[in-house]
Amino acid sequence: MKALRKAFDRLEPLFHKGGKYERFYAIYEMFDTIHFTPGEVTKGNSHVRAALDLKRMMFTVVIALIPCILWAMYNTGYQIHWAMAGGAPAAQSWQSALYAMLGLGFDPNNLLANVLHGALYFLPVYAVTMAVGGFWEVLFAVVRKHDVTEGFLVTGALIPLILPPTIPLWQVALGTSFGIVLGKEVFGGVGMNVLNPALTARAFLFFAYPAQISGDTVWRAVQPTMLADGMSGATWLAAAAAEHGALDAAVAANKLTWWDAFIGLVPGSMGETSVLCCLIGAAVLIITGIGSWRTMLGVVIGTFVMSSLLNLVPSETNPMFAVPFSWHVVLGGWAFGTVFMATDPVSSAFTEKGKYLYGIGIGVMVVLVRVVNPAYPEGMMLAILFMNMFAPLIDHFYVQANIKRRKARHGG
Repeated sequence: MKALRKAFDRLEPLFHKGGKYERFYAIYEMFDTIHFTPGEVTKGNSHVRAALDLKRMMFTVVIALIPCILWAMYNTGYQIHWAMAGGAPAAQSWQSALYAMLGLGFDPNNLLANVLHGALYFLPVYAVTMAVGGFWEVLFAVVRKHDVTEGFLVTGALIPLILPPTIPLWQVALGTSFGIVLGKEVFGGVGMNVLNPALTARAFLFFAYPAQISGDTVWRAVQPTMLADGMSGATWLAAAAAEHGALDAAVAANKLTWWDAFIGLVPGSMGETSVLCCLIGAAVLIITGIGSWRTMLGVVIGTFVMSSLLNLVPSETNPMFAVPFSWHVVLGGWAFGTVFMATDPVSSAFTEKGKYLYGIGIGVMVVLVRVVNPAYPEGMMLAILFMNMFAPLIDHFYVQANIKRRKARHGG
């Protein structure tokens, strides 16, 4: 490491003001601070000193995402092999062809085989996301003469996890560009964006290419026309919506249980299916103080209250009214959105009491979208984006209330 430090020190004058490569200082700084802690420290009394800087915070979030990333690869391979065990052949793709050449077999009970086959679908999406997103991040940093922040390390990990395994890579590149450029950079970059960039990317793909992002055949990398009975490939929420809210029928057709949904052995976006992995990530974020437990608790309360109220409303035309709280939390992207999306420190509420209200709003909205408007069976994305827009307003009222209390307390 000493040799690497000396190498960076020799190159540093070339990138500082007046150096030959001054305009590319952001790129040098990015590589330098990835390997070493910055040497600058704050000295003024107006600064709050802490050992956790932005870079370490982002790395901690990535660490919290590791269980979901590993599960994304395992479950993708598992769903492929399980469908093939029912007689469906592998899709004609380079991933399946390469996997067949490795001679590992298509056994859904083989953990290594599942992970390796799933990785052939997950890793290309991740690579495209990081390459395209990294390009935009560096470009805007160079033009604005800002440092390259580590926020995209998290965004680059989130985007592949909220996409289906068979999404075309060109759509991944397009969605990532939209999320980074129009969802963040046009507002000024990290810390200035109103909407969550990863969800902005998914929302763009959801409405621009609904067949690829939310169709009935995108969730398994197998030939859809040759699947066994009851294996249409749609997520449970999509299947329930297609059957006018008949969640019980969707569950019975797939011969799966609540426990399967909790563990994550269900079709869906690659990294969103496992509530268990999301809970592990939640523990990491809460213990380190990076993720707000108040926001998470608010989402739980909002979901419980709204689902319980709707359970009291009898409906012969929409059985989704009868879906209990216990099922809402294990279906779709509820757990993933609660832990990793709703707690985004930039686009969520920052006041302590405001976090409760912000989370409750998300919980209420996700149930309303799922139940009252089953045309969009996965309501978590829309609920979080909707509350992102109200987060500044929530904080404004709480801040003003605090100011008034302080003035009253001091006779001002």
